[in-house]
Amino acid sequence: MLKTVNRVLLGVLGLGLFALGGGVLLGGLDLQRHWGFGMPGWWPFRGPDDVVLGAEGRTRWREESWWWPTVIAVLAVLLALLLWWLLAQRRHRLAAVLLDSEDGAAVRLNGRTLEDVIKEEAQALDGVSRAHVRLTGRPTAPTARVRLLLEAHADPARTLGQLGGETLAHARDSAGLDRLPSTVRLREVRHRADRVAGNGRLPAVRRTG
Repeated sequence: MLKTVNRVLLGVLGLGLFALGGGVLLGGLDLQRHWGFGMPGWWPFRGPDDVVLGAEGRTRWREESWWWPTVIAVLAVLLALLLWWLLAQRRHRLAAVLLDSEDGAAVRLNGRTLEDVIKEEAQALDGVSRAHVRLTGRPTAPTARVRLLLEAHADPARTLGQLGGETLAHARDSAGLDRLPSTVRLREVRHRADRVAGNGRLPAVRRTG
């Protein structure tokens, strides 16, 4: 889906820029007069002195009460769409992983299935409260992005070693991949603090599990 959206957007943007650039070039070089052809009446670039947006076009609706709210709303929607498109590029999830079978045929492994396997094994590690796994990259060269939420007693170095040496290694070997590059982000669980009031003393603060 994302690939189709990208192609459509790039195609529309390319056609728009091509039409705009061609129109400016025709008017700037006065090719209509030199080559002896005419342009439609609505075409704005008819000669070297024409501009993209004239004074009348810039000020026609400026005194109308609806003009600036409409401009701001359109720009806000455009900005939101561009941000969504940008985030979609970064968060593109791999739908399937292509594997080579022993007979040379390509085998498709569901990307979500492999993510779930890594997630379940990661959450089984000591000190891991929750895990989130996402596969990105190319179908023939996947990359794992792992986020772990650690308990207070967890040893980050030990957890990271187990994740790379056991969990990710198991996933790589079971899927028949030569390599599985990974990016791991660790974060500690935030515990709520209970305040116990004493008689005439400052409140004591302790962490609860």
